[in-house]
Amino acid sequence: MEAQQKLKTLLDQLNTVIVGKADQVRDCVACLLAGGHLLIEDVPGVGKTTLAHALARAFGLHFSRVQFTSDLMPSDLSGVSIYERGKEAFVFHPGPIFAQVLLADEINRASPKTQSALLEAMEEKQVTIEGETRALPAPFFVIATQNPHDQLGTFALPESQLDRFLMRISLGYPDRSAERQLLLGADRRDMVVGMSSSLTPIDLDWLQRQVLAVHTADPLLNYVQDLIAATRSGRWFLQGLSPRAGIALVRAAKAQALLSGRDYVAPDDVQAILPQTIAHRLVPVGDAGRGPVEQVRAMMDAVPLP
Repeated sequence: MEAQQKLKTLLDQLNTVIVGKADQVRDCVACLLAGGHLLIEDVPGVGKTTLAHALARAFGLHFSRVQFTSDLMPSDLSGVSIYERGKEAFVFHPGPIFAQVLLADEINRASPKTQSALLEAMEEKQVTIEGETRALPAPFFVIATQNPHDQLGTFALPESQLDRFLMRISLGYPDRSAERQLLLGADRRDMVVGMSSSLTPIDLDWLQRQVLAVHTADPLLNYVQDLIAATRSGRWFLQGLSPRAGIALVRAAKAQALLSGRDYVAPDDVQAILPQTIAHRLVPVGDAGRGPVEQVRAMMDAVPLP
């Protein structure tokens, strides 16, 4: 299968740079194939920025990075019009958001006003600047990194923005073997700079269309609806998933199926991406004693397989 070979080449290349994190790399690729945006939540220094840059290089996509800070303004993202005397007119200077892969680094260090400036871009693939709507490049993929909320100088992302991220993942610390490779090997940033593109933007567009063509049988859709209904039952979470979240779950499962070399979605595909796709949209009931990811897994174990 041509798609499977292309994806194997891509994953192999990424895993040479991001060592010991094959599952997280796979989730990142699945998110891009599904046409969603990715949130990576972790402590500084575990490779979040390197992963984002490597993914852009592997597909030959235009990459832009913005370091979010408390004084970052929305215009710093979108760009501004500046009067140029020679042309006797205002000329628009696009901001870093006009990229195919935008890394919003430490997004929760910015004020809520600046965080919300990403909403239109993430949802509509366009920005409105000074009354004029400007389309963003295609594809447009946001990878936001976030530090844990208990760190100083961070602002929790609003629920409306969290819902715009197809997945949330965490890289975590490397195991001992992977860390030894990092200690002895070349600098990961130098490796990313030296990466060649194993695929092209045209390949990405083709693969994303292959994802849409992946089949979902009625029993599989019944299983997805059972999971959605469980989130709304009040037993596990304060509020259930929205229809938009259900659509995102199916899309992510299709991407997971394609990565597994199949043209249909299996229950394993849904289970593999369920916590990453829905946990950040849900708040466990007060007496659960578990975090959102653990609660999603407990709920998943309680819902019968088709």
